[in-house]
Amino acid sequence: MSTTTGELIRMMNYIDDIAATLRRVTANMPMMTEEEKKRLAEYMRKSDPNYARVLETLEKGENG
Repeated sequence: MSTTTGELIRMMNYIDDIAATLRRVTANMPMMTEEEKKRLAEYMRKSDPNYARVLETLEKGENG
């Protein structure tokens, strides 16, 4: 049986915050111009650490 540590719960809450932010981004996309969408996508892709890269690292079981 696995136990959940306080630190894991905190990190899961951070992910909930990220998901809430992404919901806000998604909700505002219809009001954005194509140029704004492209700029935001580029900004997100270049962010460090990048969400997709962190997820890939976690799935591989590697350390960041």
